[in-house]
Amino acid sequence: MAAALGAVTAPVPAHARPTGTGEGVAAGRYVALGDSYAAGAGIPAQSAGLCLRSDRNYGRVVAAALAPAGYTDRSCAGAKVGALTLPQTDAGAVVNGPQLDAVAPDVSLVTVTIGGNDLGTSDLGFVDVVATCASLAVTDPLGAPCRAHYGDSLSGRLESAASRLAGALRLVHAKAPRARVLVVGYPSVVPDDPKKCLGRLPITTGDVAFLRSVLGELNDRVAAAAETGGATYVDTLNPTRGHDGCSAEPWVEGLLPTAPALPLHPNATGERAMATAVLNALGR
Repeated sequence: MAAALGAVTAPVPAHARPTGTGEGVAAGRYVALGDSYAAGAGIPAQSAGLCLRSDRNYGRVVAAALAPAGYTDRSCAGAKVGALTLPQTDAGAVVNGPQLDAVAPDVSLVTVTIGGNDLGTSDLGFVDVVATCASLAVTDPLGAPCRAHYGDSLSGRLESAASRLAGALRLVHAKAPRARVLVVGYPSVVPDDPKKCLGRLPITTGDVAFLRSVLGELNDRVAAAAETGGATYVDTLNPTRGHDGCSAEPWVEGLLPTAPALPLHPNATGERAMATAVLNALGR
């Protein structure tokens, strides 16, 4: 299924794209999909086993504001784009069923944050890349050894993931023709100025700049997939700028979290900021 979806790249015609305000989408069910950034992994209270869903993730905050007819959260830590259409497994055991199984004709709103985990060879994705950069820092403290290590390989992974995401979004429209579909981007994990991470992140200044460029490309690819798949892209990078893991007031935690959250993931304040971006996109 995932491979077949990847072949669908034609954009959804504008006349076929659902429109509506927060009031309109609240009339039906709301389904939240995605990875650990959507799940609010590490933020108490946690549920859903290895999926690490928080009762304070941005989907819950949006649902509380909209009061939809029903709410289903299928987000799961470690999810890659393929987890939208195929079971997510860990050591052979099913962790989460295909997330799009929750989408049906009565759904009026779908949000999804996904694609970051497709960057890495493990389910850690962007975090996996950051860990690699940290391990390589000692080999060239004044350079950008991580950039040299990855070259253009991450761009290729993102291109493939974006193509599959666009296909999955078209499937969402087929399953729920009246749904408003929002693709929620990734927040500001690292700052624009790499010098702000000196003493806070064990990565060379050159590679902090590299990571910032990777994050930017990730969001650009996800935004393009949203456009092709007939969805609305919701920017969360700009609303969280200045509150990255190297800031004095982080909404996204660093490698050593100071608030309950996974490393390099939004804390409860960050999830609220993401929810606000979603509600703004819905006109609320």
